[in-house]
Amino acid sequence: MLKINHEIKPADLESKIRKFWTVSAAKILDIEENYDASKGSPVFTIDGKYTTRGWTEWTQGFQWGAAILQYDATGEPEFLDIGRRNTVKHMAPHLTHFGVHDHGFNNISTYGNLLRLMQEGKIEHNDWERNFYGLALKCSAAVQAKRWTRTSDGRGFIYSFNGPHSLFADTIRSLRILAVGHRLGHELIEDNDRKVSLLERLMHHAQATAQYSVYYGERRDAYDVRGRVAHESIFNVNDGNYRCPNSQQGYSPFSTWTRGLAWIMCGYAEQLEYLDTLETAEVQAFGGKEVLESRMLKAAQATSDFYIEQTPTDGIPYWDTGAPLLYKLGDYLDTWADPFNDYEPVDSSAAAIAAQGLLRLGHYLQAKGESGKGDGYWQAGLTVLDTLLDKPYLSEDSHHQGLILHSIYHRPNGWDAIPSGHKIPNGESSMWGDYHMREAVLYVQRISQNEPYLVFWSESE
Repeated sequence: MLKINHEIKPADLESKIRKFWTVSAAKILDIEENYDASKGSPVFTIDGKYTTRGWTEWTQGFQWGAAILQYDATGEPEFLDIGRRNTVKHMAPHLTHFGVHDHGFNNISTYGNLLRLMQEGKIEHNDWERNFYGLALKCSAAVQAKRWTRTSDGRGFIYSFNGPHSLFADTIRSLRILAVGHRLGHELIEDNDRKVSLLERLMHHAQATAQYSVYYGERRDAYDVRGRVAHESIFNVNDGNYRCPNSQQGYSPFSTWTRGLAWIMCGYAEQLEYLDTLETAEVQAFGGKEVLESRMLKAAQATSDFYIEQTPTDGIPYWDTGAPLLYKLGDYLDTWADPFNDYEPVDSSAAAIAAQGLLRLGHYLQAKGESGKGDGYWQAGLTVLDTLLDKPYLSEDSHHQGLILHSIYHRPNGWDAIPSGHKIPNGESSMWGDYHMREAVLYVQRISQNEPYLVFWSESE
């Protein structure tokens, strides 16, 4: 299990963070100069070069969002120009992409970050530009909310690109776009001018995900281990009844794909922070603030505890906790993860996402006066981040476009590159892993330097 460093502090990472942003800058510029955008969105690297993989268009926001985060961290105007110019040039199709459930990934990373920076005063204020970003986010929120399947309890969920029967664990993090849309005063208007609250759909989806995607050791089925996550939950669309767990990118419906686990960890931690900003009356119709907080916190803590227990000592998980050849690694939870083994790959992108989830959950509990619980999660997050900021994960090779090595996209489909002389994927990067590492590092940097706390919304919306 993860061996938590209880002594490490954000300030202890400052030299590694400075080096990280230097390496990050070179990667962004390399991709900007050499990637052929006509090929589609860059997804992951093969032999160190970013390439595309058509499944759904969910990664381009990370490409331009990375430059915006680089500007946020360093103040270098070149990166603001890259992010702002390419958001205008390339991101419009993502606003009205009705075939994908990842609006929060693409559009919060670009339009959302730009609006946030303007509200924080890091970009010069301009009413037209601010309204442009706001309009984009409103459109994205409404399109996201339109992907709705009603469940038998009268609530529902945002369905995945697989169809109306499919609830993905990933979507918990795309709820950010509904939250921002609601803060901007927007709502979805359907047939007959029926108005639908974006906040209602956010809260109902969050409750559905907590109920069906996350396990709590309450004998739901024979594989009900507290904190385990099902990547996909299947429903009968005729009557809204839940049918069974499933997995698209994990090993099985009854094991835990660790990136799906990480999405849940990070998604609920930041939604707890968002819920804390709402008035009690705003959420009374959705179960009440106390009930909602209790359900989100239960999911966040269960999954974070599972991550800590089911991850090697350095904090980097293997791609699935039930991967079939893990047994060949012996006591793999009692030592550092080995990305170069011959049996099962690690997934550094899951670690980058999980690190932020652990940090935010820890900070949230500390702010609530529960330092006993919060300190453990906080230190766990710093421990994972410390590992990722060093070899063999930080990519210092100037010929490699990836930032964080040993990321996995779709192991069951065999999409990940296997280097010559190796038996399993390793040594490659992903757009989401690189972006979320930048986001996690920026989060810690802001705290270390006493800057405003990093949230996905704009405080003065």
